[in-house]
Amino acid sequence: MTTDPPPVSVPVPVPPSTADAPIRILIADDESLVRSGLRVILSAEPDLAVIGEAGTGAEAVALARSLRPDVVLTDVRMPALDGIQAARRILDAAGPAPAPRVVVITTFENDDYVYDALLAGASGFLLKRSRPAEIVQAVRLAAVGDTLMFPEAVRELARRHRRRPEAVAERLSEREREVLRLMAAGLENAEIAKEMFLGAQTVKTYVANILAKLDARNRTHAVVIAYRSGFVNP
Repeated sequence: MTTDPPPVSVPVPVPPSTADAPIRILIADDESLVRSGLRVILSAEPDLAVIGEAGTGAEAVALARSLRPDVVLTDVRMPALDGIQAARRILDAAGPAPAPRVVVITTFENDDYVYDALLAGASGFLLKRSRPAEIVQAVRLAAVGDTLMFPEAVRELARRHRRRPEAVAERLSEREREVLRLMAAGLENAEIAKEMFLGAQTVKTYVANILAKLDARNRTHAVVIAYRSGFVNP
């Protein structure tokens, strides 16, 4: 009986793109078929470019450091280092440079892993059974980072894992509290600007202030903190 060789991380040539600045993607999964399927789906889009693949969490961390992708798609369960630990190390390693957006891939049966990944700083998650159009859209949303992916699912995860109250409201101004509530409702920046009669840049400033004051890695993390603390009720 033969055994498959261990997965090896490989840089993938970036295909020509009609986009001026395609979204650069790193795929991490210990199943080669999953990696291949994701690469085919994503590479078919002119604004997306798969620049590397990893078969373990440790390889994902190393490639993220060397290739500097915009988005990392990582399986939540992998050998050597799982997707949660990999996400945390990838984000920590970015330092002052812009960190890549991390999206974990999961079957969703074990929601504890998804929730832990969001707390670690993942921008969102994808189900392995997602349709190609949903995968493409999730990558684009993660790259932009101004809206919450699957707000209903995030709300349900937060409801299941709600903990003792934290002093969130006291850290934010009245305007910032209102922006955070709208973020939790799933509104993107343009929608928040329209709802609050503000300019788009003003909303971006409020969001940046919220992330800094809550010590949140990204929009999703801030919303999870808002739910977990009881500031927003799931």
